[in-house]
Amino acid sequence: MTPSWRARLAEHPLRAAQLVLGSTLVAGGVRARIVEVEAYGSPEGGPWPDPAAHTYPGPTPRNEVMFGPPGHLYVYLSYGIHLCINVTAGPDGTGSGVLMRAAEIVDGVDLVRERRGVRDPDARLAAGPGRLGQAMGITLADKGTDLLEPASAIRLEVAARRGPVASGPRIGISKGVESPWRLWLAGHPSVSR
Repeated sequence: MTPSWRARLAEHPLRAAQLVLGSTLVAGGVRARIVEVEAYGSPEGGPWPDPAAHTYPGPTPRNEVMFGPPGHLYVYLSYGIHLCINVTAGPDGTGSGVLMRAAEIVDGVDLVRERRGVRDPDARLAAGPGRLGQAMGITLADKGTDLLEPASAIRLEVAARRGPVASGPRIGISKGVESPWRLWLAGHPSVSR
């Protein structure tokens, strides 16, 4: 991955989300095309204050990776059940990111079925942030992985083309709901419901 991709992720989180959308996430024998994302801004005193962001209260042991350089993996446990995966964005020290909400499994469908233990249609195997984390086999121990390092076990292959994009409010939050920072590939069957 060229340094220019990291520089592009270092911009406004919504621009970073546009870059991640349509890219391919590679991990644990699975390749998945990201079809839905949400952008999250910075702490209160940062350039893009966002009360819905994990970074809003400032750096903590849980979110510290989000305050590092862009292009790293931030993993967190949602509701004590689901592992959700994010790409750090914004300049080093700022604290912002992109939640990968849903993906189309391109390679490794059988492995994903084994991991998820479901008989969902292929298009729905990673249709939601918890499903995506499980499908990719990512764990909390993977937090901080450099997704732009070509030799990384978990990496993001940024795409140049993606198709028509739709946008709207983010899902499952109670603050910052008015921001239309959720993006998805219009009409794609793997977008979360």
